[in-house]
Amino acid sequence: MPTHSPLADTPHPVDQDAPGPSRLDVSGALLDLLRGTTTEPRPDPQLEALMLAVSADLPVLLWGEPGIGKTAALNQLAESLGLPLTTVIASVHEPSDFSGLPVIGGDPAREGVPMAPPDWAVRLVRAGRGLLFLDELSTAPPAVQAALLRLVLERRVGTLRLPPDVRIVAAANPRSSAADGWELSPPLANRFVHLRWVHDTDVVVRGLGGVWPRAVLPSLDAEMLSEAVDLARRAVCGLLAARPALVHRLPSGEAQRGSAWPSPRSWEMTLRLVAFASAAGASRDVLSLLVRGTVGDGPGLELLAHLDRMDLPDPEGLLADPGGAILPERGDLRQAALDAVVAAVRNRPERERWDAAWALLARAAATGAPDLLVVPATTLASLRRDDWDVPPAIEGLAGAVAVSQRAERAKVRALSVARAER
Repeated sequence: MPTHSPLADTPHPVDQDAPGPSRLDVSGALLDLLRGTTTEPRPDPQLEALMLAVSADLPVLLWGEPGIGKTAALNQLAESLGLPLTTVIASVHEPSDFSGLPVIGGDPAREGVPMAPPDWAVRLVRAGRGLLFLDELSTAPPAVQAALLRLVLERRVGTLRLPPDVRIVAAANPRSSAADGWELSPPLANRFVHLRWVHDTDVVVRGLGGVWPRAVLPSLDAEMLSEAVDLARRAVCGLLAARPALVHRLPSGEAQRGSAWPSPRSWEMTLRLVAFASAAGASRDVLSLLVRGTVGDGPGLELLAHLDRMDLPDPEGLLADPGGAILPERGDLRQAALDAVVAAVRNRPERERWDAAWALLARAAATGAPDLLVVPATTLASLRRDDWDVPPAIEGLAGAVAVSQRAERAKVRALSVARAER
C-alpha cells in the first residue's frame, strides 16, 4: 500500500529560468489594461473654464474635497496639451525652496550672494515650457505662502525667471478637510483664479468605464480679437465707474480673504478672462465660473448683469422700427429693454415716439409673456397728453394687461391668506 509523502504538500519553488511570463509580468499586463483609457469631446463647464484660464496665462487654483480628481485632471491636462508636468508639494518645502538658496561665491563683498533656484525650476527653464502644479497649497504654512508670492505673480524662483510657456495651476483642499490646513493669505489668494472643482456623476461613471472628457485649448476667433478686447474694457470699466466701491474690497472674514475678492489686480485678470471668453465664444456658465472665481460671487454676478445690459438693443433703434424689432428672449432682458424704451419716451415725449412704443409693446405681447407688459404699459399710459389719440395697439394690449393685473392681485390675496393662516 503506497504511503503519503509529506513532500507532496510542500509547494514547489518557482523556476525563475522557466520560459513564459512571471507572475509580476501578468500583474503588470493587467495594470496596463486598467490604465488604458481614451478621451472624448464632452461639454464640461469647469474643464472649459480651466482651459480658458490656462490659455489666458493666469494662475489657477482648484478647490475641492480630497479624492475629487484634481490631481488626475491636472495629469490629463498636461497630457492633452503636450506639456511636461512638474509637481511641487508646497507643504513639504521650505521658503528658501521658492525664494532661492543662498550660494556664497568667491568674493561675496563684491559679487554678492546669489539665490540659487531648486532643481525643478532649472528643469522647467531647460525644457522651455511646462505645467507647474503646486499641490496641497492649503497645507503650506504662512512662511511658505509668502515665498510663493513672487513665483505666482512674477514667475521668479530665486534669480531664475520661468519661461513664458510655463503655466501654473495649484490645488487645495478646504481647511476643514485639509491635513493641518491653513487659510490662504489674502495676497496669495488674490493672485489666483479660484475654481470650485466638483464631481459630475455621469463624467465619473463614464471615466471609470474608460472614457474621460477631453481637455482642449479654446479656439479663438482671430477676427474677433479687437472686438473682444473692446467689449471686456467697456464691461469692466463701465461697471467700476458706476460702482467704485467694487474696485477694491477686502473681505472681513478670514475664509473669504483666502478666496476670490475684488482688487485692481483681480479686475485686470477678469478683464483678460472676459476678452478670452468672448473671443472663444464661451458659454455664460463658463464665463460665470471664471469671473466669480476671480473677483468673488457678488462682484462677479454684478459684472455678468452689466454685460447683459450691454447686450440690450438700443431703445432708439427699437422706436425707429417697432414692427421689425427683435426683442431678447430672456424675460429679465426683455423687461429691461421695454423699460428702456419707456424711459426714452419719457425723456423726449413726442406723439410719434409714444405711438411707436405702444406698437412695440403690442409686438412684445404677441411674442412673449404678457405679465412683462404691466409696468411699462402703465408707465407709458401715464405719459399721454390730452391731444394725443389712443392708438389702436392699446386695444390689443388691454386684455393681456388686464389678465396679468388680475393674476397679480390674486397672487397677492393668496399670499395674504397664507400669512394669516400661519
